[in-house]
Amino acid sequence: MTETVALTGIGPPENGIKEQKSKSYNVNLMSEEIVALQGTNGTPPYDPHAHRVLEHPTTNGETLIHLIKGSLGTGILAMPSAFNNSGLLIGSVGTILIGILCTYCLHVLVRSQYILCKRRREPILSYPDSMKYALQDGPQFLKFLVPFSAIIVDGFLIVYQLGICCVYIMFIGNSLKQVVNVYLPESNQISERYYMLMILIPLVCIMLIRNLKLLAPFSQLANIITFIGLGIVLIYVFTDLPPISSRPLIGEPRTYTLFIGTTLFALEAVGVFLALENNMRTPASFGGVLNIGMTIVTLMYVFMGFFGYVKYGSAAEGSITLNLPAEAWLAQTVKLIFAVAIFITYALQAYVPVEILWNTYMKQRIENVNKQKMEYLLRIGVVLVTFVLAVAIPLLDLFISLFGALCLSVLGIAFPALIEICVLWSSKNFGPYNYVLVKDILLIVIGIIAMVLGTYISVIDIYRKIN
Repeated sequence: MTETVALTGIGPPENGIKEQKSKSYNVNLMSEEIVALQGTNGTPPYDPHAHRVLEHPTTNGETLIHLIKGSLGTGILAMPSAFNNSGLLIGSVGTILIGILCTYCLHVLVRSQYILCKRRREPILSYPDSMKYALQDGPQFLKFLVPFSAIIVDGFLIVYQLGICCVYIMFIGNSLKQVVNVYLPESNQISERYYMLMILIPLVCIMLIRNLKLLAPFSQLANIITFIGLGIVLIYVFTDLPPISSRPLIGEPRTYTLFIGTTLFALEAVGVFLALENNMRTPASFGGVLNIGMTIVTLMYVFMGFFGYVKYGSAAEGSITLNLPAEAWLAQTVKLIFAVAIFITYALQAYVPVEILWNTYMKQRIENVNKQKMEYLLRIGVVLVTFVLAVAIPLLDLFISLFGALCLSVLGIAFPALIEICVLWSSKNFGPYNYVLVKDILLIVIGIIAMVLGTYISVIDIYRKIN
């Protein structure tokens, strides 16, 4: 679901050589907050954007392309399955509302980070550091969380990224199974677990590549073939498309949380979007780029989910590619195309938890040991953990919903609202009738409810399917 730029989403970009100048982000602060952030003793106010050091900054157009490309992965392929849990009407309206909610919460997070950067005179703050510094400025009763805040945010980021890697392994295994089993007699056909085992060594090999520049050409190849694959999928979707009236407009209320989890997994990529903002030549323009990009992505997801569900109905799989006819050579080509693309992207997704674990928690604490060997062991360990989870419970659609509900409802909705409350707490500038405070509390409640209910129902459904 993401690409190379996502790797810097956990912190500032790597040290570069060129200082970038830009106008301040339009944060629409209250007047007292603006005064508090002005310079003292006649000095100009600190502008974090003007002090960013980037080696290869991206233009607005490049950022928009990265945003769209980074959103076209297993998430969009899972949208017909999401609509199966919601119905056509609820799915369409719900996807748009979730897209608006995710976009708004990203604006809240970037605005709050900008204020924190001005206060602390830092050009960029990572997500974990933003949470820590925000809590330091927040209500007294929340300050006990300060020592644990960065670990909590890192924990959700790690779990989410490992979840994506599990989904990727399942996806590749299922795709290879559908292609290869066509050419085997029924008595010799094997389950997707064996195909996952077959790709274990290749996954370890690609994870041992520490230089991301070596992976960049493969990442571009993955992007190209992904677009080709999506085009072929749509050909199958619109061939002999059933009437829209053949599918229900409203699904079972119990499965709405599965829809929400899958849609969050597909749409929400807070690490990617923060990375894009961090790497822009003109970060002041990020808000407009985000709005355009998320509008395009959300409409694409509605389109794929709507017509994919009309085509396949309740038979919609966790990835629409698994619904394509097994015997058709073009369908087999699509499955192999996406399997290759996802295999390449696995290394980029797994890079994020490796970076967090190694640079934040291991590198400085390891002494009298070959650090390079230890990093290689960590990389192998990440592959083995995701492999074991994927093989143990190979339920693609439920895993997508589980990790969307468990992590993204918190990272993408609840945490940004909490950070904004804490950032504005000292000045109490919550607007007329404290509407900002009320709004953020509501977002926190929504995020927590989505996490608890979505995780509970996903776990229950996983338990039922494996027993």
